[in-house]
Amino acid sequence: MRVLAADIGGTNSRFALYETGGLARGHVPRPQDRLCAVRLPTAGTASFADLLRRAAAEEPGLFTSPALLVLAVAGPVRGGRRCTPPNIPWAVDLDDPALHAPGMPPLPPVLLINDFVAQAYACLRSAAPDEPDAPDVLNMLDVLDGHPVPDAPIAVVGAGTGLGKCLLLPASGDGMPPRVLPSEGGHALFPFTDEREMAFAAFVRAHTGRQVIGDLVVSGPGLRLLHAFHTGQWLEPAEVAARLATGEHGADADHALPHVLSRILSWFARFYGRVCRDYVLETLALGGLFISGGVAAATPALVTHPAFAEAFRQSDTHADLLRAVPVRLVRSPDAGLLGAALYGALHRPTH
Repeated sequence: MRVLAADIGGTNSRFALYETGGLARGHVPRPQDRLCAVRLPTAGTASFADLLRRAAAEEPGLFTSPALLVLAVAGPVRGGRRCTPPNIPWAVDLDDPALHAPGMPPLPPVLLINDFVAQAYACLRSAAPDEPDAPDVLNMLDVLDGHPVPDAPIAVVGAGTGLGKCLLLPASGDGMPPRVLPSEGGHALFPFTDEREMAFAAFVRAHTGRQVIGDLVVSGPGLRLLHAFHTGQWLEPAEVAARLATGEHGADADHALPHVLSRILSWFARFYGRVCRDYVLETLALGGLFISGGVAAATPALVTHPAFAEAFRQSDTHADLLRAVPVRLVRSPDAGLLGAALYGALHRPTH
């Protein structure tokens, strides 16, 4: 079966056509299973229909033969038919007549899921490996060692344009696909702890006019805000990440900036560790934690920095529990596509 997978994010949208007929349970597609693909900037599209039209124009092969389209969208899904993403200026509505207007590509049956459901499905093989010699298509990086509890829930947390969270539940053994519980926990208020952090919270509130939620702190926009708070310079998130990765600070910067970059890295790592810790405690995800999303994938130092581990394991009551939770980083930019394709292979409609 051919599955057209789509990962619709606040910054970029990716499409790929996969041949999933040979998939075994819990195996993500391999690179050779991908038949064609396209990547588009989400911000440059006027509507969901416009995005599909542009994808078809870029790569007509995407829509010529799929038996199923799996849409993984960064927002809460309602009734399996509609999603209003908080970081995209348009909604996904499968009942929109514009999807069937002249000039639109023909659509196969569609499954609409939250983007972190797809991220969790991509982690299935690593969560329960039954093919030890299989290639690591997710490009995993071990962040913290631990001792996972068998059959315990597994957390997936990731910073991109926003902050995503979900919980992967162990298979029940009745032949049904694994369950994933999506979350909008990235929109909960962020927990700051001291006066300096409170000053940053006031800075974020002043420049956004919004409640200071996780989406504004542990995310690409959060990295931009943190850099501006510490340096007074407003840069795009990718440029901040590049500076953190290389230590470069530009010809016009003063001699103290390398130290400032180190402080920014430490702060962001601490914030990232804190939100991961809180989610693991809230869900008792003792089976482990996967970190996904483009921010840490592009700059692994944001989670390998000692401040991440210190914040993740900091607890007056459950430090021993947290020390046992292994943490791994998903570095593949295609994780959402791979997970969406696997979801389609395991949830193919029977009618």
